[in-house]
Amino acid sequence: MEFLTSLISSLNGIVWGVPMLIMILGVGLFLTVSLRFMPIINLGTGFKLLWTGRIPDKDKNAKGEISPFNALMTSLSATIGTGNIAGVATAIFLGGPGALFWMWCTALVGMATKFAEAVLAVRYREVDENGNHSGGPMYYIKNGLSSRWGWLGGAFAFFGSVAAFGIGNTVQTNSVANALESNFGISPVLTGVILMILVGLVLMGGIKRIGDVAGKLVPLMAIFYISAGVIVLLMQASEIPAAFALIFESAFTSTAAEGGFAGAAVWAAIRFGVARGVFSNEAGLGSAPIAHAAAKTNNPVAQGLVGMLGTFIDTLIVCSITGLAIIVSGEWTSGATGAELTSNAFASAIPFGNYIVAIALTVFAFTTILGWSVYGEKCVQYFFGVKAIIPFRVLWIIIVPVGAVGSLEFIWLLADTMNALMAIPNLIAIVLLSPVVIQLTREYFVSGGKVPADMENQES
Repeated sequence: MEFLTSLISSLNGIVWGVPMLIMILGVGLFLTVSLRFMPIINLGTGFKLLWTGRIPDKDKNAKGEISPFNALMTSLSATIGTGNIAGVATAIFLGGPGALFWMWCTALVGMATKFAEAVLAVRYREVDENGNHSGGPMYYIKNGLSSRWGWLGGAFAFFGSVAAFGIGNTVQTNSVANALESNFGISPVLTGVILMILVGLVLMGGIKRIGDVAGKLVPLMAIFYISAGVIVLLMQASEIPAAFALIFESAFTSTAAEGGFAGAAVWAAIRFGVARGVFSNEAGLGSAPIAHAAAKTNNPVAQGLVGMLGTFIDTLIVCSITGLAIIVSGEWTSGATGAELTSNAFASAIPFGNYIVAIALTVFAFTTILGWSVYGEKCVQYFFGVKAIIPFRVLWIIIVPVGAVGSLEFIWLLADTMNALMAIPNLIAIVLLSPVVIQLTREYFVSGGKVPADMENQES
C-alpha cells in the first residue's frame, strides 16, 4: 500500500505540475485569441441567454432534458464547493495574496475553454436507449474525431468515473462532516446518514430532478454566501483599496513573511493561483460539458455562451469574495489555512460568521455530490450502456456515508490524480476540434443567433 501511495503521489506531482498548468492556460489563451476575445466581449449576451433560458427553449424542435439555465446550475453545483471556500484560502496561504490575481487570469482564459466544451458537448451529443441525451468529452472525441482517437474517449470516461467517487462524493461528505462537527457538534455518522438519504431522494429522479434541485438551490446558496461576503467587505471597506494593491503587487513580487504567513515567491503565487483556480472552476477538465449536453437546445453556440458563465460566476465572483474577505480581514497572516481561514475571516467581521461559512460549505458540498453524480453516471454509461445507470446510482448513494467517517488520504490522492488526468484527453480534443467551434461561432453571429442548418434536426 505504501508503494502504491508513493507511486500515485509521484504521478500526482507530475499531472498537477507545471506542464499541466501551462497546457490548461495555453489552450484557454489559444481559444481566447482564436475566438477574438468573443467570450469576454459577449459576457452580457451570455447573461441575457441565461435569463431567457430559465425555461426550456420554446422551439418545439429543441432537443434535451433540462433548460439551459438548469444545465448551467447543474454544472455550477459541481464546481461551486470546497474549492471556493477552502481552495481559495489554501491558495492564499501557500502563494500569498497574489495567488488571487492569477486565479482571475485563469478564469478569463478559462471562459473560452468552457465555451468550447459546451459547444462541442451539444454539437456531438447522442441519444441513449432511454431517449435521454448523453454528451461530454468522450462523445465529442467519438463523434467529432476519427476512429484512431477513440481510445482518448475511453481514457476520459475511465478517469472521470474513478475521480467522481473521490472528488465528487466521499471528499465532499468528509468536508461536510468535519464542518458540522467542529461548528455544531453534529456526529459524522449522523451527517453521513442524512446526506445519504437526501442524495438518494434527489438522485433516483435522474438528471431532470437534479437539474430542478440545482436550479433552485445553487442560486439561493450562492446569493446567501455572496451577500455575507459583501457584508464582510463593507464592514472593512477602508481596507479594500490596500487589499487590491497588495494583490497586484504580490502577483509580481515576492510576498514577505508576516505573522503566521511563511512568505511566498512569485512562482508560488502563479502556481497555486492557477492550480486552485482550475480546481475550483474545472475549466479544461471536461466535467461541465457533460451537464450542458442535456440542455434543451439545438444551438451549440447559445449553450456555449451560457456555459462560459460558469467560470465567471465560480471564480471571478464567488472565489473573489472569499479571497478579498480573507485579505481585508488580515487573517491571511494568521497561519490558518483551508476552510478554517475563511471561517476566521468571516467571523472577524460579522457575528456567527464561522457558522455562515459552515452552512455554505455544507450546501455547496451537497450540490457538488449531486452534480458529480451526473458526471460519474455518464462516464460509466459510456462503457456499459443504460443498464449501468441504476446500479451506479445505488452504489453512489451507499458510498456517501463512507466519506463522513472514513480516512480519505489515499482516496483524495487517487481522485485528485484522476481529476487532472481527465484534462489531457479533453484538451487534446478541444484543440483538434477548435476549427468546428470557431466555424459554428462565426455562423451564429453572422446569422444573428439562428440555429445552423445542419443542427435543425440533429439527433445523433
